[in-house]
Amino acid sequence: MAFLLSLDVGTTSVKAGLFQPDGRCLASDLQEYRLISNSADEAELEPLTYWQAACHTIRSVLEQSQVNPSAVVGLSVSSQGETTIVLDKNGQPLRKALVWLDNRAVNQAESLKQKLEPEVYAHTGIPDIVPTWTACKVLWIKENEPETFEKIDKILLVQDYLIYQMTGNFVTDGSISCTTLFYDIIQHGWWPKALSAAGITVDQLATLLQPGSVAGTLTAKAASELGLTPQTRVVCGGMDQSVGAIGAGNIGTGIVSETTGAALAIQASIEDPMIDKTCRTPVYEHSVPGEYLFVPVCPTAGMTYKWFKDQFGEAETETAEKEGKNVYDLLNQLAQEVPAGSDGLLLLPHLMGAFSPESNPDARGVFCGFTLHHTRGHFVRAIQEGVAFMLRRNLELIEKSGVKISEVRSTGGGSRGTLWNQIKADVCNRPLVLLENEDTGMVGDAILAGVACGVFQSIAEGVHSMVRIKHSIQPGKDVAVYERAYQRYCDLDKTLFDYFKRNYSKA
Repeated sequence: MAFLLSLDVGTTSVKAGLFQPDGRCLASDLQEYRLISNSADEAELEPLTYWQAACHTIRSVLEQSQVNPSAVVGLSVSSQGETTIVLDKNGQPLRKALVWLDNRAVNQAESLKQKLEPEVYAHTGIPDIVPTWTACKVLWIKENEPETFEKIDKILLVQDYLIYQMTGNFVTDGSISCTTLFYDIIQHGWWPKALSAAGITVDQLATLLQPGSVAGTLTAKAASELGLTPQTRVVCGGMDQSVGAIGAGNIGTGIVSETTGAALAIQASIEDPMIDKTCRTPVYEHSVPGEYLFVPVCPTAGMTYKWFKDQFGEAETETAEKEGKNVYDLLNQLAQEVPAGSDGLLLLPHLMGAFSPESNPDARGVFCGFTLHHTRGHFVRAIQEGVAFMLRRNLELIEKSGVKISEVRSTGGGSRGTLWNQIKADVCNRPLVLLENEDTGMVGDAILAGVACGVFQSIAEGVHSMVRIKHSIQPGKDVAVYERAYQRYCDLDKTLFDYFKRNYSKA
């Protein structure tokens, strides 16, 4: 039997999974890492950390499964977008990776806006130029670290860097590159005007392949470090959001999936990338050839929950370690004791700025409405409700573009929480569909590896074989409570928009 290996590189963790073509996951592993943040706007990581985590997780799943490495025919790699890794002429990193959350390139974003607007959306599907995009980070390096900039031979994303470590090839694809600001989603190539504005050449970027293409086979050195064979084919999976959409069965119009991982991202498959005439909804190139995705994003969703756990969940963390429990299950128990609406407590989950539906890199996280009555359980529930409110706002944005939403499929680590799922269903007043395997990024990677290696004839065949619906959650008794809370949330978000601009702007 041929086995399919997935590697999905997120913002704060790497996940690997080994699959049979029928969708059964034989083994999986996750390794977390902590971002390096020396100020409110910094988010960096040593590039080697990604590779070490990849080696660890892949070796772990091979050991767990006891599958012969020679039976692994394909390894598909997907990752977060935008995170910028710059290499010298010897292929060595020149500095730490600038993670997509890094918010320092405010002035550079404004500079690129002056040079590239009003053409940006028509070429890239990006509604607003903010510090997130790779082009802004590259220009930040140029203006703040000129000696480093002069030595740059290659500019890579995380997927590209890992594929280089595996194969020795500098290749990328339109799915992972579509939010760099360098990529033209209509022409499916690099946008010369954006490259010129950032002061780079096309030779400094990786060679473009179609999403789902074979990037090469493992070098002997990489195969040894990963525990695989040099015959294993490495596949360009694409942006984690696009690959996750495939793993959720979201490969045609009408289905919307949402991923609550470190970030909240909503994916809606579309055929016409310019369907939103307001130019407000972000458009990605799908990892399904010829298709696109609407992908509104909230940068810090599950990451907000993780921040709260790290800063205020010490007791639960200790209990979880002693008793072998999940720390988030313990925190969820606190939230379950709190009524819907958290007794008036609201969260704006903008811990690293806001992106969609309104872009505001100056935005900050806010807890509003707490009193002496409120407990830690209130804050936990308010976090989950705040993310659900953001989900609803972005679903409404998608519908205003003319996309009909027939169902919402919930994926990512957040979909494991029974309470959080019910909150989302109640806030959005829609059924929430859950999948047998919520790690849809890994499922999507396995499907793409299967297509690239001839196990499946098409992505649709792979989805039919590997994606299974578990059940759906219906809106419950708290819909009316959440309608009122949602209106308060929208009011607070609108009220503070200009406040953030006045008081936290770095431009």
